Amino acid sequence: MTSSPTVRPGGAPSGPPRTAPSSERRLVLVIGAIVFVDTMFYAAIAPLLPTLANQLHLSKLSAGVMTAAYPIGTLIGSLPGGVLASRAGPKFTVVTGLALLACSTLAFGFVQSAAGLDVARFVEGIGGACSWAGGLAWIVAEAPPARRGELIGGALGAAIGGALFGPVIGTIAGAVGRGPAFSAVVVFAVILIDQARRLPSPHTMSGQGLRHLFDALSNRGVVIGMWLVTLPAIASGLLNVLGPLRMHRLGATAVGIGATYVVATAVEAVISPMVGRLSDRRGRWVPLRYGLAAATVVLVCFTLPAAPVTQAIVVVAIAVTLGAFWAPAMALLSEAADTSRLDQGLAAALMNLAWAGGQIIGSGGGGAVAKSAGDTLPFVVTAGLCATTLIVLGRLRRLAGASPQDRDHDHHHDHQH
Repeated sequence: MTSSPTVRPGGAPSGPPRTAPSSERRLVLVIGAIVFVDTMFYAAIAPLLPTLANQLHLSKLSAGVMTAAYPIGTLIGSLPGGVLASRAGPKFTVVTGLALLACSTLAFGFVQSAAGLDVARFVEGIGGACSWAGGLAWIVAEAPPARRGELIGGALGAAIGGALFGPVIGTIAGAVGRGPAFSAVVVFAVILIDQARRLPSPHTMSGQGLRHLFDALSNRGVVIGMWLVTLPAIASGLLNVLGPLRMHRLGATAVGIGATYVVATAVEAVISPMVGRLSDRRGRWVPLRYGLAAATVVLVCFTLPAAPVTQAIVVVAIAVTLGAFWAPAMALLSEAADTSRLDQGLAAALMNLAWAGGQIIGSGGGGAVAKSAGDTLPFVVTAGLCATTLIVLGRLRRLAGASPQDRDHDHHHDHQH
């Protein structure tokens, strides 16, 4: 494909016809593998922290900085990654992200100073921002609009699977050494660079920049989509920090805590594409409405259990409700970007910003509030945000009428009956 992309008024590319089903499957498979590797490296730090803290004499603050360096890198790299995707194309952005990830992960395997490891994690986060911006823009640009939620959900499921497998890599690295373990996995990242370069280039280079992104923020749908990505990220950050600590206080063993989070992550990985498919068929609002209502209830229940088993059940329940948000919220944001004629690479940058910001607020801010006021307050506040969002969006939807997509789903449903 050598022809230049056609550009609609406003700068968003119309492009050629959508990819064939076989090419679409290959694209989703490669992008899924890329985000799998990305989140795998993100999650690999957890089992390594005790060893690193002992070897490098890390304080709790230093360990927290090392853990947070990745999402901070993602936050800072979000806008540059989106601009790169809109101007150089999703393929170049994905390959750049993988190259940064491979180099920084290799460095993490051999660097022996805390500052050097912090920098490596930070660069990993920037690489992840590029991989996600390019990958999501690529999927949205090449996939049929009617399957957008399903395919985004499939990529998210792969990413969640990477988060599930990451601690395994970290455990192996603790046993055989960081250098050999991470060197072996970096080979996989290099293979993915080759596979991504072999895919047909998507025709989505609009040349848009930050001005177009800031203009799009005047679109209420874009802002709502960002908030619906931020909200579950806040809850996820809270759960990842306070969940293990509370289970430990109730008497859960390390194995029990690990098993709880393995189950929670596995269930979330399975339901993500299912929820995306549901949102394609029934409209984005259907899973979001039930997700907001369920999250309101289960978040309030976080501190009610008095035994580790019931606490584990609540942790899994919260993860399941959060799984109802990601795919429809991201698809909603991408559709609002279409309405604003915003390049999908920049829309993916907004998704990265929303996710990273929510994670930092939930893990950092929530942890600080819990330290001074107990675990109940941050979870009740987050539950209140879910309830308020459900009420406000319900009223906005009634005032404006159903979204165009929801109206199409309702019309199709009525026609069938």
